Amino acid sequence: MKTVFTTGEAAKICKVSQQTIIRCFDSGQLKGFRVPGSRFRRIPREVLYKFMKENGIPTDSLESGKRKALVVDDDESLVELIRDVLEADGRFDVRAVNNGFDAGITVKEYKPDVMILDIMLPDINGQEVCQRVRSDSNLDATRIICISGMVEREKVADLKESGADDFLHKPFDVETLLERVCALLDMEAPSA
Repeated sequence: MKTVFTTGEAAKICKVSQQTIIRCFDSGQLKGFRVPGSRFRRIPREVLYKFMKENGIPTDSLESGKRKALVVDDDESLVELIRDVLEADGRFDVRAVNNGFDAGITVKEYKPDVMILDIMLPDINGQEVCQRVRSDSNLDATRIICISGMVEREKVADLKESGADDFLHKPFDVETLLERVCALLDMEAPSA
């Protein structure tokens, strides 16, 4: 378990900008130390935890140390495959739902770091889910990877305009999905 964080890591955990963390550090609201001989700031885990509690920031991502992933797809076997790969990586807490209605509720309460979203859901178009997530400022930090076997290449641009950060065409290699998730979350890619 990590005991000291950079300002960038603290920003991701708190779901705020790195500049916000730097301002809080420099004003003394967030205690820490500078790396000797440099201007780099470091924040101990217990200090960050206290800061998050005092400011009403949910501490679950700090407590588990895991990134949150939400998988939205009505294909149960694919959901299980994605869940298995993410959980085997060891750095993810995974939740899954199989329709757009549940996705809307879960994304608001769970506030995932990444949402893997099937575009062809039984009750709502995935593009609409993207737009709804992007219209909620509490979910600005959530990255969205859309997946589908039915989308023409030219529709991918529409998805990205609606808020998708990435797109994978089904069938895809789940290792590729894991690499894309890590890239979007600025995490180290898994070692092969």
